[in-house]
Amino acid sequence: MNSLLEGSYGQKTSCSFAPESVSVPRARHLTRACLADWGLHEHSTVAELLVSELVTNALCHSRGTIRFALSFEDGLLRCEVGDADADSSLPRAHRARDDEERGRGLHLLELLSCCWGSARTTDGKAVWFELTTANSTANCSANSTEA
Repeated sequence: MNSLLEGSYGQKTSCSFAPESVSVPRARHLTRACLADWGLHEHSTVAELLVSELVTNALCHSRGTIRFALSFEDGLLRCEVGDADADSSLPRAHRARDDEERGRGLHLLELLSCCWGSARTTDGKAVWFELTTANSTANCSANSTEA
C-alpha cells in the first residue's frame, strides 16, 4: 500500500475493505473502537461521519479494494482512505444545489476537519482528513488537494 501515512505514529491501524456497502458501517465501527482505545471517544461522532463520507465516496467513484488507515500522534487524528482506481479523478469540493441529492461530503470535510486533501498513489488515489484534539501539539497539514 502506497500511503501518505508513512513514518512513525503513536497509534495507528490500517486495513482493507471490500468494495461493498457493508464496508461503510465496518469502517465506522473500526473508527469508534480505535478512538475508544486511544482515549478519544469525544471525537468519535465527527470522525465517524467523515470516515463514512470518505468510504462512501470510494465506493461510488472507484472500483476495487478500499484501503483505510487511522493514526493518532501529538494530538492529531488522521484518517486516509485509498482506492485502486488509477482512472478516477481527484475529488474537488463544490457547492451542491439545494435540489441535489449528492455533493455535500467534501463540504463536510471542509467544515469539520482542520484540513483535508487528496493525492495520486501508484495505483489510484488517497483522500485524507485530520482532526485536532485538545492536547494537540501538531499542526494540520496544508489544506489543499495535491496533484
